[in-house]
Amino acid sequence: MKNITTLGKVAEKVDELSRHCTDRMIPVQDIHFDDLDTVRIANEPHTLRPVAQQSIAWRLGIPIQYLRRCPPDMQAYNMNHWIKHERNEELFFRFTHEDVRAIFTPKYTPVDNFEIMERLDSLGYKPDTQVQCHLDPEFMSLSILEGQESFEIDGDRMTPGISLGNSEVGLASLSISAFVLRLICTNGMISTDGVAASYRHVSRKILEEFPEVMTRVGNELGKQKDRFRLSVESPVQNPAMTIESFNRRFGLSKHEKEAVEWGHMMEPGGRTMFEVVNAYTRASHFHGLSAESAHKLQKTAGMILSMLSPGGTH
Repeated sequence: MKNITTLGKVAEKVDELSRHCTDRMIPVQDIHFDDLDTVRIANEPHTLRPVAQQSIAWRLGIPIQYLRRCPPDMQAYNMNHWIKHERNEELFFRFTHEDVRAIFTPKYTPVDNFEIMERLDSLGYKPDTQVQCHLDPEFMSLSILEGQESFEIDGDRMTPGISLGNSEVGLASLSISAFVLRLICTNGMISTDGVAASYRHVSRKILEEFPEVMTRVGNELGKQKDRFRLSVESPVQNPAMTIESFNRRFGLSKHEKEAVEWGHMMEPGGRTMFEVVNAYTRASHFHGLSAESAHKLQKTAGMILSMLSPGGTH
């Protein structure tokens, strides 16, 4: 699911994705690996999805790239050797059907996407509320638009809002940030400073503080107008080189870099920071991009824009 939709449709998709998800505490003594792709739990085989492979490799202290280069028997030897050194008696497994989608320690406290949707409903957000959403089984990036607060920058109509990012499989903490949508092409930018809030999955405190955090983040929205105006007035001699520098600085993957290159080509010609920022926001629409990467690119745009705030550098 990508781009402009309604909160009700997002809730339907979240429900569909969570329908076959279950959690179990698994005794470490019952865990045995056939290879990186398959784990046996009490001798029953289960497929390890890519994120689960990454999480267990990290837990075992084995570099995932090394494991992937090993033949299956060597993968099994390494993983079964180091699982014997696990300090916890149990590990927290998350399943989709019979596949393992993630593995955590018992301290992990999940905040699932359906709980976020329920909390938004309790705060009065209706099913027809307009949102921008990037959603897949591993990540949800949900931005709620505040249409009555729209403004114009250099002829472009902007609508602010509030963005929520969450991963049920440990790719990121639950975060709440200010958001701005460029209506002409539905490019979105996530603010990364001020009152943005992030909560690790070790407590359920965020659900209790949701209204307060949403209000605090909402107060950040007005600051974005000045930053966008400043970006229009900030010249860039070589946008391509500037973008390449930002790609390195923010650690973009190869696919994310390709998305930014595409986003830059799709943007109207210009030599200001406004065009650079929008290359990243447009990149979030790139074909085949994961929801996590789309969220990361929108946050990268926000980090770049924050450099232009009064007293900042660019």
